This record gives sequence, structure tokens and C-alpha cells, in this order.
Amino acid sequence: MKIQKQLRETSQSLVYRFTKAVQKSGVLVEARKRRFVDRVKSDNMQKRAALAKVEKKKEYEKAKKMGVKIKK
Repeated sequence: MKIQKQLRETSQSLVYRFTKAVQKSGVLVEARKRRFVDRVKSDNMQKRAALAKVEKKKEYEKAKKMGVKIKK
């Protein structure tokens, strides 16, 4: 994006025009969207996570039956 100072234009109005041009282009919106996007986990990692979750759930249920205090 290229904004040039026009004849007899103040610095403030130049900055204002630049800001408006950036907003219209959607560059900032796109950058903000991409900022917190998580990577997609591989199939193997998804399986590992699912197995770990099942194991934790078994531990939790066993501890609950035995009356043990559970930290979260």
C-alpha cells in the first residue's frame, strides 16, 4: 500500500488517510484473525491425546470410587 503526501497536505491528514486506507484494505483484520489460529494436530497426535484423556478419566473414576481427594 502506497500513500503519498498531496500538495499542501498536513502530516495529520496524511496519517488519517493512511489509517483509513489500511482499514479499508482489511490487512489488520486478516492479521488479527491469523494471530491466534492453532495448528492442526497430526492424526498420530490426536490419537495420543485421545488415549491420554481416556487414561485420565479411568484414574479419575477409580479415585472417585475410593474416596480420594482429586486435584484439578
